[in-house]
Amino acid sequence: MYGIVTRNAEEIEWSEFDVGFYEVKRVTGQHGEPVEGAVNLVSCFADTASAATEDDAVAVDSSGRPATTDHPDLDSGHVCPSDEGYRNGLYEVIEACTRASGDVRLDEVGFPGPGFCHCERCEGAFAESEYDEWAAWRASVLTSFVAGAAERVPGDLYLTLHPDPYPGHLFARSGIDLEALAAHVDEFVVPLYDTAYGTTYWLESLASGFADRLTDLDARLGVELYAVDPDVDALAAAAETVEAQADGVYFGYHSGNARAVLRRWDAEARDGVEWG
Repeated sequence: MYGIVTRNAEEIEWSEFDVGFYEVKRVTGQHGEPVEGAVNLVSCFADTASAATEDDAVAVDSSGRPATTDHPDLDSGHVCPSDEGYRNGLYEVIEACTRASGDVRLDEVGFPGPGFCHCERCEGAFAESEYDEWAAWRASVLTSFVAGAAERVPGDLYLTLHPDPYPGHLFARSGIDLEALAAHVDEFVVPLYDTAYGTTYWLESLASGFADRLTDLDARLGVELYAVDPDVDALAAAAETVEAQADGVYFGYHSGNARAVLRRWDAEARDGVEWG
């Protein structure tokens, strides 16, 4: 299965692709309207605009620093995943997406780093919880959010993962419990981005690592490649490298280059005719 990730609604209808992911809510906080026939994509807790303007909702690290773009470890602002008001707002966005299409993809699900979140809300909720370990409580916050999203999505639920398949790393980094989430997620999508794809061995290593992790979890694996900067030959080589491990290969943010890869493969597969 091949697909695209795009901000251009008209590209969703391109016939070369089996699936099109359309960005409805971006990490900037900008919103768009869901598109019929797309897998509408929602950036969840990465929300630069909300983190900058909603002091009560922004995530806070162990040193008391808010998760805004001023934080030395972050490129975008992040909202605390335990903020009920914000979570309910995300559910409303997800429900709007399902009215346009039954499938939804969740992006940026997780705490922004291993030191998050130590806001008063999280500290109090952990103290009152049944959990003895903070990391386990943190993971339960995300699992409950994804479970709530799954209840609202009638079709397939996709979820983006940080590209680190090593056991325990996602749990420690952002609170992602892969085994628990697999009960609610149909496909995990892993972005493996590079601006050139001059080498491909690392793509195979990461993709096969995730394939091994998901073998017994009854969830599909999608790999997303960056299609903007690499030339078509390099992009095609990258796609060929990961497709043996993945159920879906998706091209991000330059559908023209993605189309060129698929058309090249189609031409190479056709039998030639010799004249003479």
